[in-house]
Amino acid sequence: MVKLRLKVGPKGQIIIPKPLREAYNIVEGGSVIIEPREDGILIRRVMDIDELISWISKRRKKLKGIVGRLGDLVEIDLEWEFEK
Repeated sequence: MVKLRLKVGPKGQIIIPKPLREAYNIVEGGSVIIEPREDGILIRRVMDIDELISWISKRRKKLKGIVGRLGDLVEIDLEWEFEK
């Protein structure tokens, strides 16, 4: 694993190096999520809506009906199910 040392600017900003931005498709105007962790922070790219829909479609094809449809859980009381 590569470790990089970055300088923090006066407003707490860091610059993500270009090779990492390209590798993880982080683009100007895009969004990232910063998640606090016990040992530091995790920075993740946020998928745009088209990319997310494509990922969901591919995932559903891969699962081939193993998982029910989204509306199938409407009639189920999940708290009761977990108490069993």
